[in-house]
Amino acid sequence: MQRYEIRQCAAAECQFRFPVAVGDKAGARCPHCGEPTALITTPHASGTPQLTTPARYTQLSLLLDNIRSLYNVGAIMRTADGAGVVHLHVGGITAPPTHPKLAKTALGAESALPWTQHRNSVHAVQQLKSEGYKIWVLEEGGTNLFTTPLPQPANQPILLVIGNEKVGVDPEIVALADQIFVLPMSGVKNSLNVAVAFGIAIYQIQFGTNFQA
Repeated sequence: MQRYEIRQCAAAECQFRFPVAVGDKAGARCPHCGEPTALITTPHASGTPQLTTPARYTQLSLLLDNIRSLYNVGAIMRTADGAGVVHLHVGGITAPPTHPKLAKTALGAESALPWTQHRNSVHAVQQLKSEGYKIWVLEEGGTNLFTTPLPQPANQPILLVIGNEKVGVDPEIVALADQIFVLPMSGVKNSLNVAVAFGIAIYQIQFGTNFQA
């Protein structure tokens, strides 16, 4: 496991502070002014065990409908794994987990999460719905995810769908949805980055308090 340390520029007028891998010669000089640096501290190892909590829905899968950004796909995969998603479906132009550039943001989730690739996301949703999946969509025009009671049972197969950064979820998929959710907004912007929106939504679904008793 890679270890890191915090170094600080020794120049009184600079004092630039930054993390660097232990043993990396680049850490010996300040990247801002070029002066020598000093070791300040060593952070806790990133592999320290974190709080683990059972996910609410044990049969929740995810469909990425034409997500164009590799950064977003990788970030979503890492978040999906952390939130207990059990299967990833990638549709249309969404890059599969085998894409070599996804590892930078997925950080191992690309090999940990089972996945299926589909040329047509609508066909994928139709098939999964016929198999008994409830279709949940994150899209404008839905109900507030934070105030909508989420249904039981927890072992119901669910497919959560998130869509393209520009056009959202395919309208034919929205028409198939059993639940459509939206995140509340209070600023001047009316949307979030898709990876950020997914992270908020999946953690509210899996660990939030709006569970229908």
